[in-house]
Amino acid sequence: TIGATVSNEWRAISRAFLVITATWMLQGLWNNCAGNALGALHCIHILQLEGYIQACRGLMIAAVCLGFFGSIFALVGMKCTKLGGTDKNKASIACFAGVIFLLSGLCSLSSCSLYAHRITTEFFDPMFYDQKYELGAALFIGWAGSILCILGGSVLCFSITGSFTKSHSRANYIYKGAVSHSHISSRPRGQAQSVNQRPPPDCSNSSRIQHFDKNVYV
Repeated sequence: TIGATVSNEWRAISRAFLVITATWMLQGLWNNCAGNALGALHCIHILQLEGYIQACRGLMIAAVCLGFFGSIFALVGMKCTKLGGTDKNKASIACFAGVIFLLSGLCSLSSCSLYAHRITTEFFDPMFYDQKYELGAALFIGWAGSILCILGGSVLCFSITGSFTKSHSRANYIYKGAVSHSHISSRPRGQAQSVNQRPPPDCSNSSRIQHFDKNVYV
């Protein structure tokens, strides 16, 4: 997104309308540039700012700022860092970072789409007799960056569901104590009491029921 913002190739002059094909003209959000086949490139600052250029500037600057703060919150929300507190808090921070990334991607996507719409409208307008331009490489870079921001933000937002599911699944196990099921009776052979006929232990007494975590069995 930063690379697309500072690039001077948001639109390039169409070679079909050039008299001298050894030269070309580029335009970005900040500068107008002219170059030739010898490698010389001269840029001047855009003096006449149209409304859509100002809107694209604001959206791209907002996208860069939101992406910067989203990266900081994403680092705090990672499980491998010691910041952010518990896993539940980290999940909330990661989800907040995902929302910021989504906003950043939407700002960049809107800016590039608005600029591209203006170029295509002028190019296919038969009543437009001024210099016509084509889509520049910076637009495709900006679209790629916006898609990556939206995908990354979606992943961070969906990561919060797994953390809450794990936290709710941690339940205590009930351990009733060791009860011997093998009882050697003093009766004569053949008259021993069956193990299965032994009455079950009295579970009404709550003092015999102990609660242990599941790691006790490990």
